[in-house]
Amino acid sequence: MIIKNKTVVADDWSVLRLAESDTADGVVVPAGRILVPLKVWLAQRDSLQHRADVGVWFASDERAEDLQAEVQKFSVVAVDFPKFADGRGYSIAYHLRSRLGYKGELRAIGDVLRDQIFYMQRVGFDAFVPRADKDINEVLKGLSDFSLTYQASSDEAQPLFRRVTR
Repeated sequence: MIIKNKTVVADDWSVLRLAESDTADGVVVPAGRILVPLKVWLAQRDSLQHRADVGVWFASDERAEDLQAEVQKFSVVAVDFPKFADGRGYSIAYHLRSRLGYKGELRAIGDVLRDQIFYMQRVGFDAFVPRADKDINEVLKGLSDFSLTYQASSDEAQPLFRRVTR
């Protein structure tokens, strides 16, 4: 199950994670809807580019611009949050939405917790895979923790002072 567009829904995508002994060009990408690491996509682009059931996920130390020419090809792009304190994924998401104009599903994976998803939504995420040990319905409540935002971001182009009538 995942949170997608503020609703809990079934998930039919799986995430390919490389084992320590795997290489990006040697790992076998299974059939079916699969999110592959960016480095696997870059290494195996020729064999994967005709598959509509392949998406890409970014590690927190990768750059959205590395997929700039091809990002619109994917119906799902994910960003991995390896630990709660690693916020680099927020920048990746913001760049995908604002600079690269990505319009497809943008999914947060990894160490995704209730405390984060409101802010993840602000930078462009619309799907969330909460950490396995968390109650997905509790995590979903995090999207409504705040009723008003002050700053402009991917989800609201105007700051509050421009949205209110005086």
